[in-house]
Amino acid sequence: MNFLETLEIKNGSEITLQSHGELERVHVFDTLSIRAVDAALAAKRPLLIRGEPGIGKSQLARAVAKVLKRVFVQHVIDAHCESQDLMWRFDAVQRLADAQLGQAADLGADALEQKLRLKNYLHPGPLWWAFDWNTALKQAKLRNIPAPMQEEDSNPDNGCVLLIDEIDKAEMDVPNGLLEALGEGCFTPDGWGKPICASGITPLVIITTNEERALPPAFLRRCLVLYLELVKDGEDLVEHLIKRGRAHFKDMDEKVLREAAEQLQTDRKQANDRQLKPLPGQAEYLDLLRALNYIAPGDADKQRTKLKEIAPFVVQKHSGSE
Repeated sequence: MNFLETLEIKNGSEITLQSHGELERVHVFDTLSIRAVDAALAAKRPLLIRGEPGIGKSQLARAVAKVLKRVFVQHVIDAHCESQDLMWRFDAVQRLADAQLGQAADLGADALEQKLRLKNYLHPGPLWWAFDWNTALKQAKLRNIPAPMQEEDSNPDNGCVLLIDEIDKAEMDVPNGLLEALGEGCFTPDGWGKPICASGITPLVIITTNEERALPPAFLRRCLVLYLELVKDGEDLVEHLIKRGRAHFKDMDEKVLREAAEQLQTDRKQANDRQLKPLPGQAEYLDLLRALNYIAPGDADKQRTKLKEIAPFVVQKHSGSE
């Protein structure tokens, strides 16, 4: 079994993630997340992660992929997304251009027909990569597009973790359009002739929502659900933030970590009392520490001074915040 608990991942385990930019990425596992991921792996069902923005929903998926040494595929949903985009995309523009060039070059009817076959213009979507990495890779090479960027030790033979991020931004027909593919583990692209099916190790599909829009009941029934939330306001929240800050910035002074956490707690309470969304949270806290660490590396006194200057721009998200 390729589960987190069997790999001795436990509450408080820290995983450093490969960064393709300058932002530090350290994921700290908790018991609830470990159990939810293992349940989804065992049930072979998608895991829907609910919770406020910035709490680490997307990062959990990336961390799970690294621990399991699986390839990782991510697709961020936007308002223009259609369910088919998650399976395949048809390049109609290139096909039209090739048709015009072929006619101009007088290729001949048979050669032109062969060149213009629908399957030659399919781009594999994230579900295609997750279900059948090898055929997706072959098709990507045909279309001269890159494979998803991976951690150094990931291996498609270990399976795939697919992150469908912020599905609540899509119209209702997007999750409804995924019911068959997620439920049956198969879909058939136009012109492909045979279904693309999940083969080998069942992919782990992780879907996130910030609760901006309700999801269809039929879609929810096909998922296991994990709800992530920050601990309630108070000293527990401060201590939680300090632990997360220490995981990312191990050399930062304890007083700076605490003062930044207390600032975040104050602004979060003020926003909550005024019923303002989104609430400043863990992501804003780490942004604040990152800024302080860059402005005054290793200088705790200067960091504490700068904290009051820059905190309003980081944690106060609404007009009229004090």
